[in-house]
Amino acid sequence: MTDPGPSFPIPVTEDALLAGKVIFRQPAEGYRAAIDPVFLAAAVPDSVKGRVLDLGCGAGAAMLCLARRRSDLTVVGLERDPILVKIAQSNVEANDFGNRVTVSAGDLLNPPRSLIVGSFEAVIANPPYLDPEAADPPPDPRKAAATVQSEADLADWTRAAARFVKPKGVVVFVHRFDRAGELCEALERAGCGALVTVPLWPKTGAQPKRVVVTGIRGDNTPRASGRGLILHDHEGRFTPQAEAILREASPLTAR
Repeated sequence: MTDPGPSFPIPVTEDALLAGKVIFRQPAEGYRAAIDPVFLAAAVPDSVKGRVLDLGCGAGAAMLCLARRRSDLTVVGLERDPILVKIAQSNVEANDFGNRVTVSAGDLLNPPRSLIVGSFEAVIANPPYLDPEAADPPPDPRKAAATVQSEADLADWTRAAARFVKPKGVVVFVHRFDRAGELCEALERAGCGALVTVPLWPKTGAQPKRVVVTGIRGDNTPRASGRGLILHDHEGRFTPQAEAILREASPLTAR
């Protein structure tokens, strides 16, 4: 439904994530958050304690789901679009997260000084997944920014994640499955290892479209592949495992 709350310079709808556990305002047109940020938030290991940075948080879907799932974490979002920053801040207030969740305005290529290098126990990211040379950008500028790489390419995103996470801290990305190799190579060049890829299978027998990749800064353990998660059964319904993540805020295990 259309949001009756704060005034924004663009039309905004009020939706819900995690079966209503999270109030989520987002732009009515252009890019609309789907299930990717929910799985990204679910993939943060339970071993992570302290502070987590959400690079390019948009309206805040992933950071809000993570904060709801893990009440022991402090979550910071970084977003360059000032309108999305305002919407994300309103989402923090609507969900009564107080000072435990904050949003910083800035670009990962030129981050604000308030973000201290090497100060986060984990960094999560859902970067634009289309290569600009092969993409047909959507007309909506915010949807284009969310889906097509611009000034910051995938290597920039991985370097930023490795820069802000502590040594032995965790990085978590969700991306297109067909770019998993490129993502893993970029993470390794940025100094992250112990990479585990978790494919998200649309259904049994179908090619994965998304992958979740976790890694550890400064760990040289070789890559591994998790068994992945099947999202839908043969009738198109979410599987019990996917339903538990999307509705009950259950964790997504790497193996």
